[in-house]
Amino acid sequence: MPLLGLAPPQRSVVGYLFAVHTRSVATGVAEDNSQRAGRLRPPANPPALNFPFALPTELKGTYTVRGRHLQSRHRAHRPQFDEQVRCNASLMAAAGRFSSALLLLLLLNMAAAFFTTRGALLLTPDSMDDGDDDVDFFFFPFLVLYKSGRVRRFMGTDTVPSSTDPSTGVASRDVAIDAATGLAVRLYLPSLGDANRTDGAAANCERLPLVVFYHGGAFVIESAFSPTYQRYLNALVSRARVLAVSVDYRLAPEHRLPSAYDDAWAALRWALANARPSGADPWLSKHADVARLFLAGDSAGGNIAHNMAMRAGRDGLDDGAVIRGVAMLDPYFWGKRPVPSETEDVDARRLRERNWSFVCAGRYGIDDPVINPVAMPPEEWRRGLAGERVLVTVAGMDMLAARGRAYVHALRASGWRGEAELYETPGEYHVYFLDKPDSEKAVKEMEVVVNFIHGGRLSSKDSRMDA
Repeated sequence: MPLLGLAPPQRSVVGYLFAVHTRSVATGVAEDNSQRAGRLRPPANPPALNFPFALPTELKGTYTVRGRHLQSRHRAHRPQFDEQVRCNASLMAAAGRFSSALLLLLLLNMAAAFFTTRGALLLTPDSMDDGDDDVDFFFFPFLVLYKSGRVRRFMGTDTVPSSTDPSTGVASRDVAIDAATGLAVRLYLPSLGDANRTDGAAANCERLPLVVFYHGGAFVIESAFSPTYQRYLNALVSRARVLAVSVDYRLAPEHRLPSAYDDAWAALRWALANARPSGADPWLSKHADVARLFLAGDSAGGNIAHNMAMRAGRDGLDDGAVIRGVAMLDPYFWGKRPVPSETEDVDARRLRERNWSFVCAGRYGIDDPVINPVAMPPEEWRRGLAGERVLVTVAGMDMLAARGRAYVHALRASGWRGEAELYETPGEYHVYFLDKPDSEKAVKEMEVVVNFIHGGRLSSKDSRMDA
């Protein structure tokens, strides 16, 4: 049963947290001078809030509810989890203009989402009871990794089968690429008369732009087969009339980076090889135009799209493929030093750095170009980034928005030969368009992506969706 009648999508809860923190930094709603100086601190007298749930059985040996906090029982766990609590307190404290009642609702729903899977608000003790398996790492609010190596995800695990979408006529089907690694893709084809026949015996052989899409989820949740991305790709393919390849790459922590990058590259090369006239896949061989290739993704998928464009610039692409554009929607980038308008809160920054180290097992530092391309020298942009055009979208209340703006600024300043465009949606949180696809702002952002694929350019008026 939803807490206090609220049941926002799981992803929205994360967005709300980003929103509260970013709004305080960007607009200075917090009145405390120390907060305006960049160090966000919890209020001196926070409201008396208690978590409105029973702690799941599998966590009782490690954490306990103490008043307003979840507290670690084990000294070794405390620095990590206590930092998470302090960070969340900072995020909440930053919302100076929110009423205490709204703050309460946000906290309650945040807490509920932490112990939730899609389709059920609270996990039951019976379903969570697995003995004395100690917690090794919390990646709030996505998952828990236990010392045994077991992983418990709290969201982003639902899947739906491929199908023909009744509202758009878009057909989808799944293809396994590598049985050893589990790499697979979901293909999407718009309605083309009888062109959706899987045997390839279609009379209509119209060639379409090819979009290789990488889903988001912080490198740890979601898949190409999730209902969230099925809905988004159906809409994109229908409106843009493209053939899309949505990549189901391996996730951390079972497969730390660079596994996702390796899968993304393998799937791209597979798509191009099958787009040859002699290719084995009937949709790609008959309908994909590799001379109109686009790489796209949201959040972590935006990060992947960037890194695939960089690898294409270094290694090249076969079969006459030309990357016409790279679309990064609320991309996941970070770095050691804050960029303009980015939070300077020490706890928040340390937490993001720790989470990044978790997904890559420390292989890439926080200023490595794969996570912080803003730090690349200009010649690296010019030499490495393949493509003719880049689109970056950001949401005004997203903690990652400043890094997206900095990406576009650095790319433009580098002397890169292509065009870089920035589209900003004020008043919205991270990847809001996945949660509210029919909202005015989400529809407008979809139009921007569609126009980008078809060569349209943003005017100064169109580069910002006013709230």
